[in-house]
Amino acid sequence: GRARRAAMVLLVVMGVSGSGKTTVGSRLAEKLGWKFYDADDYHPLENKKKMEEGIPLNDEDRIPWLCALHDMLRREDTSRQDTILACSALKKMYRRVLIGGASAIESNQPEQPGENPALKILFVHLDGPKDIIAGRLEKRRGHFMPPELLQSQFDTLEPPSAPENFITVSLEKSLPEILLQIESAILQG
Repeated sequence: GRARRAAMVLLVVMGVSGSGKTTVGSRLAEKLGWKFYDADDYHPLENKKKMEEGIPLNDEDRIPWLCALHDMLRREDTSRQDTILACSALKKMYRRVLIGGASAIESNQPEQPGENPALKILFVHLDGPKDIIAGRLEKRRGHFMPPELLQSQFDTLEPPSAPENFITVSLEKSLPEILLQIESAILQG
């Protein structure tokens, strides 16, 4: 039977490239019967080209993409659809944009209650040693993120911290263990 929980859930599985966001997010969505989106599918062509050429994305590349992802999450929230998004969300500011949209950039302040309240998102940070992630990237085929960009991802990463709504999950656990840890966090609200 389905476990009971009070509210619908927006979940962002985050971490550096190769940490397992898509695998964890899609498996969890499948298991729970939720919608799943992979943020990589929504990068504009220019961003994909830059990454293929080994050029790290900057904030100017990422902000319009994150705003589009926020709008997508807002639509799912409005239609009361439990949703999982796999998205690197490496910086605090990027997570603020996912929560509050474009207004999070201008104000740089927590959103004021108004007509467009901030989304309630649980961030799941898949965390682990760089050598394990590098090994995964070496095996990955047909992805536009070259392994050489991994260091730039770690340089950019600002791990979530209080008061952000997040859990940290070790990517060294087995996939079933990771899914159970996330599910129990969802149930605890």
